Amino acid sequence: MENFDLNYNQILSVTMILFAIIDILGSIPIVISLRNKAGHIQSGKASIVASVLMILFLFVGEEMLSIIGLDVSSFAIAGSIVIFIIAMEMILGINLFKEEVSSSVSIVPLAFPLIAGSGTLTTLLSLKSEYATQNIIIGIILNMLFVYIVLKNTIWLEKILGKTGLTILRKAFGIILLAIAVKLFRHNTGL
Repeated sequence: MENFDLNYNQILSVTMILFAIIDILGSIPIVISLRNKAGHIQSGKASIVASVLMILFLFVGEEMLSIIGLDVSSFAIAGSIVIFIIAMEMILGINLFKEEVSSSVSIVPLAFPLIAGSGTLTTLLSLKSEYATQNIIIGIILNMLFVYIVLKNTIWLEKILGKTGLTILRKAFGIILLAIAVKLFRHNTGL
């Protein structure tokens, strides 16, 4: 049996990286607009579906890559570039990635691609090249608990933080993501 070693530094790092990538606090305005369109958002359903998608991709993502002839290191480098672009979007307040909005909001677009989107899935495989799987899973679960709490309290949080607070949070996490992207790129290229 494989050694099940919990590394709290890894768990903290993974949790912070996923927190920045998922950016649920920065997505509060989008969540509120989706809630207004649909009338109701199933917070639990959205959180569970996003968790399952992420954990599934963590385990089968590598096999999917090998089928198309890619290794995790190459995917991690590509992921670092995606993370870099997402970070630049957050810092500069621009949108390079366009995501469509549909009418069934709890699963699409909330669970996927808003929470468990391409950036998150790419990040998971990038993280797998550097962190132990069990620590990544704990990071996913901690983030999904936080996502659930945020989804349940979006209107209240928007009132508390205000537009300025949300903007500051988004930019701060953008800078953290930028540093993470550079670290992942350097680690997987050996530069």
